[in-house]
Amino acid sequence: MNGEDLPILSDMKKELLKEEVKDFMINTSMSVCDFIRVLRDSHGFMAGHVYEASRILAEMWLDKDTTKILSFTANLVATGLRGVFTQLIREGVVDIIITTCGTIDHDIARGTGHKYYKGSFYVDDSMLRELDIHRLGNIYIPIENYGLAIERFVRDILSELAKKKKEWRPSEIIYEVGKRIDDPFSILKAAADKNVPVIVPGITDGAFGTQLVLNSQFTGLKIDVLGDEKVLADKIFSSTRIGALIIGGGISKHHTIWWAQFKDGLDYAVYVTTAVEYDGSLSGAQPREAISWGKIKPTAKQAIVYGDATVYLPLIVAGAKCIIEKRIQ
Repeated sequence: MNGEDLPILSDMKKELLKEEVKDFMINTSMSVCDFIRVLRDSHGFMAGHVYEASRILAEMWLDKDTTKILSFTANLVATGLRGVFTQLIREGVVDIIITTCGTIDHDIARGTGHKYYKGSFYVDDSMLRELDIHRLGNIYIPIENYGLAIERFVRDILSELAKKKKEWRPSEIIYEVGKRIDDPFSILKAAADKNVPVIVPGITDGAFGTQLVLNSQFTGLKIDVLGDEKVLADKIFSSTRIGALIIGGGISKHHTIWWAQFKDGLDYAVYVTTAVEYDGSLSGAQPREAISWGKIKPTAKQAIVYGDATVYLPLIVAGAKCIIEKRIQ
């Protein structure tokens, strides 16, 4: 270090120490916007990330030239968070959905009146099996409310569609399913109403997909999986900018950022995950790793929030709405 370095270091220090951490106390009369503002000011540790994710989501939300992708895993559709996904679709934050087959399963089951129940992580699963109850984390699903209920509903639709034409893209069938669901919280209904394509790269991995396989043997129905990839590619290549809200990991996350690389990467990226990066998994990979693959641009606005999406995503969405409504400056 020499004398010439000192002014530069002094300026760097001032820049780094620009905003102080602020203490707060809980006030039961505070609004959700007040609470998000508190998280912004208190900063550590995920609190600041929640605010940053809200800020980026708000900017992406308002950017009319950005194609917006919502990517998430099916487990969340078994929870009340299903309604938040539906809200995002209906409020125009979603141009494309990329998810897993289980999303279709859960949305059909719940959307056709088959209820899921509050449960516990700490229960004897052998006993649940004897009682014909499936356990998804701390959610209970009566066996009669899942597999057979989904299959009966889908089977009738597929038989009807096979009479109209023999070859269908999965997203076309999912659209037809959504049109036949009468539930204001249904993701598939909202997607059909808003003409948002639902892309499921692992389409056969669930009850819905199994019915596609079985029905094809009896009706000659053909599933054009590559057709959906063309739908996705066309939307990506015709985009000015691309942004993604990615909840969880797996094939949904990878398919989103994989296609984004063909447009030089995402311009906006908000991750919510519980996975860690130290096992080298795609699910745990941070946005900075995606930069090395060209899946997120080096200039992208990005944030990652570590934690349970059933808690954090509502806060992020609420924060984004508060920012858009200028209730947080």
